[in-house]
Amino acid sequence: MNGRNLIGNEYAEVNTSAFQAINPLTGVTLEGDFFPAQRNDVDEALNYAVKAFTVYKNIDKDSKAAFLRAIANEILALGDALIERACAESGLPVGRITGERGRTVGQLNMFADLVAEGSWVDAIIDSALPDRQPAARPDIRRMLVAMGPVVVFGASNFPLAFSVAGGDTASALASGCPVVVKAHAAHPGTSAMVASAIQKAVLSTGMPEGVFSMLFDNGYSIGEELVKHPKTKSVTFTGSFKGGMALSKIAAERPVPIPVFAEMGSINPVLLLPEALDVRAEQIAEQYAGSITMGAGQFCTNPGLLLGINSAALTRFKQTLVEKIAEISSATMLTPGICKNFQDLSAGMLQEKEVTLLVKSEKQVEGANNQALATVAEVSAKDFLANPKLKEEIFGPWSLLVVADDVAELEEVLEYAGGQLTLSVMAEGAELKNYKSLLDKAEDITGRILLNGVPTGVEVCAAMQHGGPFPATNDSRFTSVGTTAIRRFVRPLSWQNWSPELLPSALQDGNPLNIWRLVDNEMTK
Repeated sequence: MNGRNLIGNEYAEVNTSAFQAINPLTGVTLEGDFFPAQRNDVDEALNYAVKAFTVYKNIDKDSKAAFLRAIANEILALGDALIERACAESGLPVGRITGERGRTVGQLNMFADLVAEGSWVDAIIDSALPDRQPAARPDIRRMLVAMGPVVVFGASNFPLAFSVAGGDTASALASGCPVVVKAHAAHPGTSAMVASAIQKAVLSTGMPEGVFSMLFDNGYSIGEELVKHPKTKSVTFTGSFKGGMALSKIAAERPVPIPVFAEMGSINPVLLLPEALDVRAEQIAEQYAGSITMGAGQFCTNPGLLLGINSAALTRFKQTLVEKIAEISSATMLTPGICKNFQDLSAGMLQEKEVTLLVKSEKQVEGANNQALATVAEVSAKDFLANPKLKEEIFGPWSLLVVADDVAELEEVLEYAGGQLTLSVMAEGAELKNYKSLLDKAEDITGRILLNGVPTGVEVCAAMQHGGPFPATNDSRFTSVGTTAIRRFVRPLSWQNWSPELLPSALQDGNPLNIWRLVDNEMTK
């Protein structure tokens, strides 16, 4: 396992002290020394990326698709060794990591299909109208083009799917942009293995050197340098609100500002409508006990806010939720720091005078480190609205039940909670028509609204929106999951009065792609 920084197709010389990965379950130091990058490594990686961009942006779509498929195949070729290392570095079970590898490979192949099909570039042709009066119209053709090198920050909670070859890297490479990854310090061995797979794919498909690089860091300095670097054109980040805002500030203060696409956390409200609770309070409670505790609550879509109107049915829901949470054993969190943060924040929340503890699981796993005990608390809507601390995200198996007196209070709570990645509605079909104003408010504050389901679990598909109004993300127009994630790394460019044979193939006459044309002021296909 190579713990050096991968720059272009070569590993950088080592001139710093090493750090090691820790198994969060056992506390044991894992094999492998990993070396933080230096400022000259940042320069070298981005210089390579700029040089690669001049070639890679013009490579034909079929070759780009073949490159993405080759990455997927090389990741699969790593076999069980990748699964074992990712489990050891994250404390996550084999089934979860195996599924995450499948998602990672699936994303790469999905973007390969998108690139090969080609219509995502939104090519538009306004044909010349030389005889138009009072003035002729020139020939104008427009499409989306790649922006340049993308810096990708690996996420802590998805060592494969939101990491070195995750959705951000896959969509950036698909768009025609080179990628420089800042590997997450919690899973450096996993990152090194996946980087080697990408490197093999670069070489086997003849991609330009520098189309992919990866740098290690066990602090913040290299991440800051990557965002500040004048040759970086955009940044992706999945993590805390504090981290996302810090990177956004750095990017905005550059001489030439650049976009940062930051997913920064969400408490993902759940509306428990009255008729649904009357009919199936116990079933819903069991469903959400599983969602709150799944993966030790370490999902950006964890349901951290349960909202209901005071009633006998809500009391039944609470009773069952308490019973089910109490039965669930503790789970190891991704890192000691994440675990301590969860314990500190949840304990602090319970010290707020308005908050009442409903249940805290006491079933600890013997001999395991960094354990999180599932916790659910309760507060009135009035008290929630009066205390801004209560709407802060607690990353882990935590949820807060907010009890309202009526629908008007629920609407106030939703508006006060702010932007969210997801919002779930548990309802009987017939009652939805009675809550139009509430549902309108729900649509205003979220990127994905679910009916009778749990938010944990994000389908990778063309229609997925994984991003919501601030503070869930810093730009709700974009998604980090699904095919439209590619739009983060491109910009529109128009060509006027160019001979078609000099233009990109998508803008040439007779191209079979899905090209819209404006002819005599009528849109045709």
